[in-house]
Amino acid sequence: MKIKNIFKIFLLLLLTSGAAGCEGEKDHIIIDGNLPIKTPTLYLVGDATPNGWSIDAPTPMTPTKEDPLVFVWEGPLNAGEMKLCLATGSWDNPFIHPMVAGDEITKDGIREAEFDMYAGDPDKKWKVVDAGIYSLCFDLRNWTMSASYVREQDAPVVEPIEADALYMVGSSTPNEWNIDNPTELERKSDYVFVYEGPLAEGEMKACTTTGSWDVPFVRPAANGCKIGKDGVAEEGFVYTTGPDNKWVVETSGIYRITFDLAKWTIVAEYLEDFAPAPKLFMIGEATIGGWSWDNATVVEANPDNHNLFVWEGELSRGSLKASLEKDFNAPFYRPSYGGCEISESGVASNKMVHTASPDDQWMVVAAGKYRLTFNIADMTFDAVYLDASVAAPALYMIGSATAGGWSLDDATEYTPTVGVEGEYTWTGTLKTGTFKLCTEKDFSAPFYRPSSSGCTVSKAGVSAPDVVYTTGPDDQWEVTEEGVYTITINIKDMTIKAEMQN
Repeated sequence: MKIKNIFKIFLLLLLTSGAAGCEGEKDHIIIDGNLPIKTPTLYLVGDATPNGWSIDAPTPMTPTKEDPLVFVWEGPLNAGEMKLCLATGSWDNPFIHPMVAGDEITKDGIREAEFDMYAGDPDKKWKVVDAGIYSLCFDLRNWTMSASYVREQDAPVVEPIEADALYMVGSSTPNEWNIDNPTELERKSDYVFVYEGPLAEGEMKACTTTGSWDVPFVRPAANGCKIGKDGVAEEGFVYTTGPDNKWVVETSGIYRITFDLAKWTIVAEYLEDFAPAPKLFMIGEATIGGWSWDNATVVEANPDNHNLFVWEGELSRGSLKASLEKDFNAPFYRPSYGGCEISESGVASNKMVHTASPDDQWMVVAAGKYRLTFNIADMTFDAVYLDASVAAPALYMIGSATAGGWSLDDATEYTPTVGVEGEYTWTGTLKTGTFKLCTEKDFSAPFYRPSSSGCTVSKAGVSAPDVVYTTGPDDQWEVTEEGVYTITINIKDMTIKAEMQN
C-alpha cells in the first residue's frame, strides 16, 4: 500500500516536470520578418512635400481608426524628393526610406511597395515625378507603402508681390554674389521688372532688397531650372526664404529677363551671343575685402586683350594673390618667391607663376594707391606706386592681457596717429598675460608680433623694439606687470614701444 502511494507520487512529479518543460518551450517564439514600427506620429519631409525640408515642422500623416500603425495622407506633392520621419527636430533619428534610391512616384502610383527604416546613410529618397494631389498610405505593421494619384493640383491663389525695386544676384549676373550691390532691373510698371544685358554661365536668383541674405528671394520652384537660348524651362516662380533654389544659365549671352510680380512669372529671351571677359579675383589682407571671396577685389580683363588685367586702387600693408576662380584649392597667380615686396619703388620682381602651391604671396610693405598689371600671357606682374592717400587700416589688439581677451569681436582697437604714416597708439590697462595685434579679425591671417619669443612689456618698457608681421610662430608680447600703459606701434617702421603711466 505504501509502495503504491509512493509510485503515484513519483508519477505525479514526472507529469508535472513534463508540463513545466512544455511551458518553457512555448516561450521560445521565432519571428519571421520585421517587428511592427510602434509610433504615434509619422511625418513627410522633403522638397516634394508641402512643408519642404523643415525638420521642425514636417507634414504630419494621420493614423487610421482601424489600425493605429497604418498612416494615411492626402494632399499636394510637388516634383521633388521625400522621405519620412517618426519625430521632429533632428536629422539624426531613423528615417523611412525606399528600398531603392530614387524610387519614382508618378501618376501611375505605387502599390504595396516595401520600405526600409534606418538612421544615417545611404540617404535614399522617393522621387515625385508628376506634381499633383496624391493619396499616400504607410503600413508600419507590414513595412509597406502605397501611393495613388488623385488629380491635378489646384492653381495657387497668389497676391502680387509689392516691391519698389528688384535685383538679380548670382554668379551669372554682372555683380555676381554681391548682396550689397546686386544687379538692379528696370521697373516698367508696378509689378513688371526687366533686365537686358549680359548673363554668364552660372546661377541666379532675385530679391527685392539689398544687404541681407535673410529675406525671401524670387526663385524657381525646383532648383536648377534652366535658362538658355530656348528661354526658361519653367515660367512660374516662388517667393520664399528656402529652399535655396536658383536658376541656372546654361549659355552665356545677352538676355532680356522679365519678372512679373503680379503673375509670379519669369520670361527669358536670348538676344545675341556674348562671351564675358575673364576676371581676376584678388584677395589678401592688403586688399579691402581681406580673405573673403564674397568681397574679393575684381580685376577686369582688357577688352582688347583678355590676357591683360589692370587695376588701380588702394592697398594696405599685407599680402595678396589673385585667381581666376573663387576657390582656395584652385591655382593662384603669385610671385616667383614668397614675400616678394611691393613698395614705393614698385615690385621687387616682375616674374609671376600660376600654381596651387607653395602659397607664395606678394607683400605690400608701403600702403598707398597703386596700379597693378597682371599679364597672364607672358606671366609678368607690375606694380606702380601712385600716391600715399590711403586710409590707415584698423589695428586691433587681442590676448589674455587685454580687456577683451582672445575674442576678436571684443578686440581692442588702436588709434592711427595723425600725420605719422603707419603709427598707432593706445592707452589703457593691461593685465599680466600676453597680446598680439592684427588688421583683420581672422585667426588665420598674419599678426604683428615681437621678432622673437619671450619679449616682455613692463614698467621698464618693451624688452625688444622690433616687430614682425607673420602667421607664425605664434610669438606674443608678455606683460609682466599690470598697469596703465601707452603702447605705440609703427607698422611701417615695424617698431613698438610701451610706457607705463604713473
